[in-house]
Amino acid sequence: MGITRRKAMTIAGVGVAGIAGAAAGATAVLAADSEPTVPVSAASGAVPFHGDHQAGIVTPAQDRLHFVAFDVVTKDRDRLVSMLQDWTAAAARMTQGQDAGTIGAVNGIPEAPPDDTGEALDLPPAGLTLTIGFGPTLFRDASGVDRFGIAAKRPAALEELPKFPADALQPEISGGDLCVQACANDPQVAVHAIRNLARIGMGVVSVRWSQLGFGRTSSTSRDQVTPRNLFGFKDGTANLKAEDTALLDEHLWARAADGASWMDGGSYLVARKIRMTIETWDRTSLGEQEEIVGRAKGSGAPLGHQNEFDELDFTIKGPEGEPAIADVAHVKLAHHSQNSGARILRRGYNFVDGSDGLGRLNAGLFFISFQRDAHKQFVPIQLNLARHDVMNEYIRHVSSALFACPPGVKDGGDYWGRELFS
Repeated sequence: MGITRRKAMTIAGVGVAGIAGAAAGATAVLAADSEPTVPVSAASGAVPFHGDHQAGIVTPAQDRLHFVAFDVVTKDRDRLVSMLQDWTAAAARMTQGQDAGTIGAVNGIPEAPPDDTGEALDLPPAGLTLTIGFGPTLFRDASGVDRFGIAAKRPAALEELPKFPADALQPEISGGDLCVQACANDPQVAVHAIRNLARIGMGVVSVRWSQLGFGRTSSTSRDQVTPRNLFGFKDGTANLKAEDTALLDEHLWARAADGASWMDGGSYLVARKIRMTIETWDRTSLGEQEEIVGRAKGSGAPLGHQNEFDELDFTIKGPEGEPAIADVAHVKLAHHSQNSGARILRRGYNFVDGSDGLGRLNAGLFFISFQRDAHKQFVPIQLNLARHDVMNEYIRHVSSALFACPPGVKDGGDYWGRELFS
């Protein structure tokens, strides 16, 4: 006669009520044994979990991404808060190379499911960071219902993004109540982290959509070499960097004075999936590609300049007296001097999601940016690009989402979103 799931729980010495109690106490257990102490020393090292800001924003961008948006399927505020506590405890453990649960993948009794799925056993932390964000629909759902009594705390900066010219958004891969960005230097470590959070959240959240990414398309530290996107160009040369402390204070980190005290030290995340018609791009001449981008494909130098990091000078003339960088070049349209000083911190990834059934790769850029207020920073930049960028002939925006990422978790007694739900 087989052992039922409920009987297995009884054998393990945990009744149904006990399971709920154990979940509520997970954060307290974490405080005793999971304080991160390992500094980042290499690609395989551990990133500290606790701090004033969430990791995974100015952390040197890792090579791999698993991004997921969740819908909250419960109406019970206490269950949601309990899950956030459990998620925080698991995230703190996994980012330090430990199992998601205190028992682990192989140390429990055979009759009970393990509290870690096990595919990251024997793997190093791989620089794993986990960053959470709260979407507009967490505060009021599509019907306008305030499910969790937090509608009054929704920041003005978390208003839904507008529809931009030529957007071809697919609702099923846009939006979401919650998001988690998992970045690591090993794809299995990133996928393991998301899988375990989804497992822990079963019955409280369900996966709405997710995206795997490879090959970072920006640098968030001056120690990193500028990477290339699938168009073959260096991407993110002029990105905000972790070393730009004053610029980050101005453009990246939200403040209580912005209108939401629970977001003090947090940031707003924009995610946009951008499909590239790379087959058409690949038949475009090198010279035209460089004119569209405004940079040399090899060196990454702005046209009319010698070096990648030369400051853009739009007054430099080309060989026939025309501007070396055209008015409709991507780098000019995106430059802060053309957008009332607006700057963002980009943290995107390449993607290839198989083929589209028409002999073309389903590939492109999974764009991620962080900023103090997306409506004052990302929106004007994207409007400028959407209206004038010649690159629009080769790209299509197919998904869009905006999330409020709260400040960092202070210590083992804190949890993601504590000030929002307190």
